[in-house]
Amino acid sequence: MTTIRLVQGDITRESADAIVNAANSSLLGGGGVDGAIHRRGGPAILDECRKLRAARYGKGLPTGQAVATTAGELDARWVIHTVGPVFSAQEDRSGLLASCYRESLRVADELGARTVAFPAISTGVYRYPLDDAARIAVETVRSAETDVEEVRFVLFDERAYEAFAARVR
Repeated sequence: MTTIRLVQGDITRESADAIVNAANSSLLGGGGVDGAIHRRGGPAILDECRKLRAARYGKGLPTGQAVATTAGELDARWVIHTVGPVFSAQEDRSGLLASCYRESLRVADELGARTVAFPAISTGVYRYPLDDAARIAVETVRSAETDVEEVRFVLFDERAYEAFAARVR
């Protein structure tokens, strides 16, 4: 049984086997969590992302998929990059958001990671409504078949923390 913990803070300061990056499909860094992970993790992460682009993801990492790199200077062994969906009021993309969590846990299992820190995927510039994103994240992690012992949702602010706390109770 996977333990779910909530932390309000900066995911780049977490100590875990794997830290999940809410990446953009280019894998080459960006804003928000993605930019923070690349900045704090250092150039080794970007170097591996460039190699992944050259070898397997020439058109970028598809939404809902996940892939791992080194964690560079972060207090983790790996960064698992996943691309969340951009919210659309006209199209249900909840399956893609759930896939981000499932696929990240699958990659974590392949790596042998036992602790995984997740941000609130797609709730920043991709505008996924926080309450719905929290429900999808928590339900997906709870129902996932995984060897990960602890999933830590690292929420940047109090509003996000409260949205996830309402789902974990």
